[in-house]
Amino acid sequence: MPHPTSILVTAPPGLTERPAVDWALSKLREAADARSTGLHVGTASGTETEAASGLSIRLGSPDDLRRTGGPACPEEAESYAMSVEAAAGDGRRLSIAATDDRGFTYALTEVAQRLAAGGVASFEVGESEVQRPHVPVRGIQRAFSSVHEDSPWFHDRAFWTEYLDHLAMQRFNRFHLAFGMQYNYGTGFESRTATDNYLCFPYPFLLDVPGHSVRAQGVTDGERDRNFDALAYIAQETKRRGMSFQLGLWNHAYDYGYDSPHWYPILGIGPESHAEYSAAGLGQLLERIPEIDGLTFRVHHEGGIHEEGHETFWDVVFEAISGVGRPIEVDMHAKGVDQALRDSVVKPNIRPVISGKYWAEHMGLPYHQTSIRPQELTPFAWPGMNRKMTGVTDVERRFTRYGYADFLAEDQPIDFMFRMWPGTQKLLLWGDPAMAAGFGRMATIGGSRGVDLCEPLYFKGRRGTGEPGRRDPYVRDDLRLGVHDWRKYRYTYLLWGRLLYDPSTDPEVWRRFLRDDYGAAAADLEEALALLSRVLPLVTVVHGVSGANNHYWPEMYTDLAVSFWRQMTHYVYDTPEPRTWEGVSPFDPTLFYSVAQYCDDALGGSLDARYTPLEVAAWLETMAAEGSAATDRAVEVGDPADPQTQRTLIDLRVLVQLTRFFAGKFRAAVAYALFARTRDVAHLEESARLLEQSHKAYGEIPALVAGVYQDDLAFGSGAMERGTWKDRLMAMREDAYLLRIELQRARAVEPVSPSPALAQRESRTVVPGRFETAERYAHGEPFAVRLVVDAPVSGAVLRYRHLNQAEAVQSVEMSRVGEHFEAAVPADYTTAPFPLLFFAEVQVDGEHPVLIPGLGASLSDQPYVVVHSTAAPATSGTTSTQD
Repeated sequence: MPHPTSILVTAPPGLTERPAVDWALSKLREAADARSTGLHVGTASGTETEAASGLSIRLGSPDDLRRTGGPACPEEAESYAMSVEAAAGDGRRLSIAATDDRGFTYALTEVAQRLAAGGVASFEVGESEVQRPHVPVRGIQRAFSSVHEDSPWFHDRAFWTEYLDHLAMQRFNRFHLAFGMQYNYGTGFESRTATDNYLCFPYPFLLDVPGHSVRAQGVTDGERDRNFDALAYIAQETKRRGMSFQLGLWNHAYDYGYDSPHWYPILGIGPESHAEYSAAGLGQLLERIPEIDGLTFRVHHEGGIHEEGHETFWDVVFEAISGVGRPIEVDMHAKGVDQALRDSVVKPNIRPVISGKYWAEHMGLPYHQTSIRPQELTPFAWPGMNRKMTGVTDVERRFTRYGYADFLAEDQPIDFMFRMWPGTQKLLLWGDPAMAAGFGRMATIGGSRGVDLCEPLYFKGRRGTGEPGRRDPYVRDDLRLGVHDWRKYRYTYLLWGRLLYDPSTDPEVWRRFLRDDYGAAAADLEEALALLSRVLPLVTVVHGVSGANNHYWPEMYTDLAVSFWRQMTHYVYDTPEPRTWEGVSPFDPTLFYSVAQYCDDALGGSLDARYTPLEVAAWLETMAAEGSAATDRAVEVGDPADPQTQRTLIDLRVLVQLTRFFAGKFRAAVAYALFARTRDVAHLEESARLLEQSHKAYGEIPALVAGVYQDDLAFGSGAMERGTWKDRLMAMREDAYLLRIELQRARAVEPVSPSPALAQRESRTVVPGRFETAERYAHGEPFAVRLVVDAPVSGAVLRYRHLNQAEAVQSVEMSRVGEHFEAAVPADYTTAPFPLLFFAEVQVDGEHPVLIPGLGASLSDQPYVVVHSTAAPATSGTTSTQD
């Protein structure tokens, strides 16, 4: 008989010896050991023995589970089903079926986590659980950006054990280790004066390639071999946990130009041998590390290859990958991908993928842009531009920069996925279950495969700014985590992984984690984090001052003036004139008003259904008030000696002040723009007052972080990607000073006259409505849409476009038919091979127009419906009814 408190696992022969299942059993053993001294896991093949007063776990096939009366196991990969029955004493018998090793891994690690949190009693007799993945690719991307700050974790075996364990237990199924992202260009501009090129052009830092005398100066043979061993270890350990290993080789430039003092010059290579050496090095790497499942390349000029004829270089590289002789995914970063590259990558043994940015180089709301900014659709040129270098990215296919572009055609032979870039929030703790679930529902739009998430602290030490011992951003000893700085963000990883896998995951999954981490403060911190984690993604979407993560960092905002008299230069690259808040376009100009457009329409009495800057300000004010209250409650019950509790509370206080700052800034910008149009001094007085309040909120942040965070939080060398909050205060003071001078002059010269009537809008009535359509549309035939609205509506407009961001949104008036409205997408529009998205603007009696479906209270809904054609594969998602 087993020990009275034992866990006994029975399984078909060989199952428990498979690496991923064996790893999952090791996590079960750890949970058992932590829960009760003497508790252990035993395995036996095909026995019916059960553990008295403990757990008996039977692993089997879906047919085995059905024969015992358990639930049906889904057929999709990575799925499982589990049932719970009573066993001897107070024991439980768990029957688990899965479609593959990952499915068993997820089931066993879930049992381990439930056991650790609540013991055997956490399994209720009669319960069952069925799990299937919603998002096929759920990846975490980690970058080697600094030889000083990243070498320690790269070579630390204990780091990888704990880090990869956590990722795998949260059901991430892909880990992407990226080399070569230290610099944006390898072609002579913006990379000028490049220094830290360690592992940028990776092969000489990892391999001695026969037939080529290429080396990285300053890197000994022993160091090179140690690097290779570390990479091989990481790949092996990733695979052992059931995740795929993706190697990102983001740069193939070996020389950044004559004025770049490389720390590790690449010797023995030139243009004549570049492609052949790269292909030989990559082929050797793939042969020696068979655990590499896929490769990600930056194939446009930022990766070091000129774009005119770029397929010539890449064809040689792709041929080497094909020649390795095993299936390998080749993921081409979408920016600048043209037909020549798409043709070149189609080779035996290669599974091609194109990966695009989700919301430019930032984190926005979970839905995808209804439309992209006008500047993304306009070819970009400048004096001295070399079109041979950048002609595809900046001219021919500029619209591929910041979204899915035109890659979601239903007849597209190459898969597509997304990447969430690290521009919005790099440092402060993030955790909103509603938003994470929203990404889980929407990351597969148009049949996309999923998403890679650039993790917190991404790009720390980039562009030569790294220093030994400064990867951990904390300076306070009790808050420092050293090489394990990722532990602060364990809740972030949990939400992303579990809610990408299943957006309807039981909240108990994250609440048991929070109780373990925060004790009595768990519920209040859950609420505060959820509310305040929505702030910066919302601000990013509405205030799209730059799509580039190295030009725009709303978490540590570099000020853009409200006053026209302080013209800014640091956003000149990506913000049109006037370079003030008034001139900034939202990243989704179809769903959100800019300040300028809102004020024009408000004065004209013709507001449309877009969300206004004042509505956004009101949302932010509510988030600040409720988030602050929840944070205060957590302070009262939280453990003041617990470092993670203190890290979280400090970050929440910073987020509260940022929220108040942005809310005030939106209001001040609107008031200033109204003054500019009406010359009503009352608006200017209001702007000055609001701006002072806004700056006061931001000005309280430096005291919150003094002695907590480093004074130079360097994520790059530009002024907007390093420093700390106090560095931004002087620009704000200058803006306020100029505004006060303008106010004094206006009081003296502007005539006193009433301002024109305004159609101001700070809130809207939610109009319940739903669409009724066919499940799919037929090419070349009209697609009928019926809108049923449960409110007095005088009119409706159907808005639609192809799932192609190079196109504009179309409109057609809807006709009233009885109690509902009807319209059709024209037959000539349905001929294109793209899914359709559509939504409606409705005119409610006595109200301004509103959007249906619109955004809900959590800002985590899809504000339009997507429908596929009858020619699309059956697995393509379709939404035919929207409430």
